[in-house]
Amino acid sequence: MPTTKATRRVEGEFDYIIVGAGTAGCVLANRLTEDPEIQVLLLEAGGKDDYHWIHVPVGYLYCIGNPRTDWLYKTQPEPGLNGRSLSYPRGRVLGGSSSINGMIYMRGQREDYDEWARITNDASWSWTSVLPIFKRSEDHYAGASESHGAGGPWRVEKQRLKWKILEEFSKAAQQTGIPATDDFNRGDNTGVGYFDVNQKRGIRWSASKAFLRPVLKRPNLTIITGAHTQRVVFEGRRCTGVEYRGDHTDYLANARCEVILSSGAVNSPQLLELSGIGNGARLQNLGIEVVRDLRGVGENLQDHLQLRMAYKVDGVRTLNTASAHWWGKLMIGMQYALFQSGPMSMSPSQLGAFAKSDPDDRSLTRPDLEYHVQPLSLDRFGEPLHRFNAFTASVCQLRPTSRGSIHIESADASAPPLIAPNYLSTDYDRRVAANALRLTRRIAAAPALARYRPQEILPGVQFQTEEELQQAAGAVGTTIFHPVGTCRMGLSDDPGAVVDNRLRVIGVDGLRVVDASVMPTITSGNTNSPTLMIAERASDMIREDRRTRVAGNAVTQTNASPSMSAV
Repeated sequence: MPTTKATRRVEGEFDYIIVGAGTAGCVLANRLTEDPEIQVLLLEAGGKDDYHWIHVPVGYLYCIGNPRTDWLYKTQPEPGLNGRSLSYPRGRVLGGSSSINGMIYMRGQREDYDEWARITNDASWSWTSVLPIFKRSEDHYAGASESHGAGGPWRVEKQRLKWKILEEFSKAAQQTGIPATDDFNRGDNTGVGYFDVNQKRGIRWSASKAFLRPVLKRPNLTIITGAHTQRVVFEGRRCTGVEYRGDHTDYLANARCEVILSSGAVNSPQLLELSGIGNGARLQNLGIEVVRDLRGVGENLQDHLQLRMAYKVDGVRTLNTASAHWWGKLMIGMQYALFQSGPMSMSPSQLGAFAKSDPDDRSLTRPDLEYHVQPLSLDRFGEPLHRFNAFTASVCQLRPTSRGSIHIESADASAPPLIAPNYLSTDYDRRVAANALRLTRRIAAAPALARYRPQEILPGVQFQTEEELQQAAGAVGTTIFHPVGTCRMGLSDDPGAVVDNRLRVIGVDGLRVVDASVMPTITSGNTNSPTLMIAERASDMIREDRRTRVAGNAVTQTNASPSMSAV
């Protein structure tokens, strides 16, 4: 952002201002403007989603790490990862991370939401209550059923390719005791099978396409891209608008009803702190006037750490060799151009599995591991594929006990925040990581895969003891891009809570947070569709509160009218 201070201009007044046109922001903009009486401003720091690689599924390779579509964040050096710093992709474009992510449609487990209901003392966050919200959004390829919806904006399809090595991994997993499943989204995702994806005929289906594009012509919706919000504005404890910067100019937009932060698990706590909401001592040290001392802002960061295990194989073809030569690349390109299928239609991971890290642990009542299996291998993300046939089985702990943080280190909104996930910081998480690596080795040794003579090339068979396996986890672990929890919801008297059960920032008026940051605990799976569900629920809450406020004003006016007549 430019450093030259410009004159602040008043952009206008709206009922609701949504900061961030990612997954949650797109949903809110759509649902709130269904009421023609509601004027909405949607601000997005990134640009339009007109980059062609957004729409080709394999294009995530060119969107992640690209300043056109990614905030380009990095973590602090992580002790649990042997001092390594990780790239931390977050979408910076219309559609947010849904425009650059892995497109996997995953809700999580029934118990995830029942735990939210317990934490908030609000049964409306339970699985039974949120399932209809998931279904309302959904357009499932198999049509409406007890578990799925049809006709909604959020398209869910089967993937348009299969690989023999993935079929063999599935068989090996079953031989190891993991049952086959054809649906991970019924509330119990135990099993091995292919992921469903947010695509439409082999093309990425982002939140922007699903929720924003159909309503672009609504006269009560204003969308501004290239608008980097600097802070939320308060009069006393009431939020009255936002300041944002665009085209070298500072603007002020006023909100009659509410400002809604939908900037994600990184940017929403950053904006709260820039605006004077957070740990008071920390903010004062940065010269920021404290509006509300909320110690939970930026804390409780949770993420899924994937442990990438790669195996060289013989006697079966993988993408490594299929794409090794120009004619292979040509065939792949033609297959996508003609049929929107083949490797270019691939999500980053095709086959999934959910299993227990220790089947003998009776306290473990549901899967705590998720596999993302791919018919390819490489040393690290963004580097060339290996020149030999291989597959990768990435496994992540679904419910880590480690907690990290995200905090500003400057009052300058253009400065990136400090991101410290604190991976593998508990003994429990390190034990689960070691068990996960052992389970993967058992799957690779099962008869279905053993005939291809798998050779472990990552992390390597030299890691055998508990201590060595924990060290290996730190060496190969990397984020799977699921940060949540940094503005967690809870009871109003909970010192770690940032928003209440209706996602209102505790202790101030006119401000909500609606995105993955409000999750008190991470869901047991990919987090994009749970974020979408949160936004659907929030849109209902906001409209309910608006109707209550309007009705209250009407009653007040009615009660006041006799005395006014007397005057």
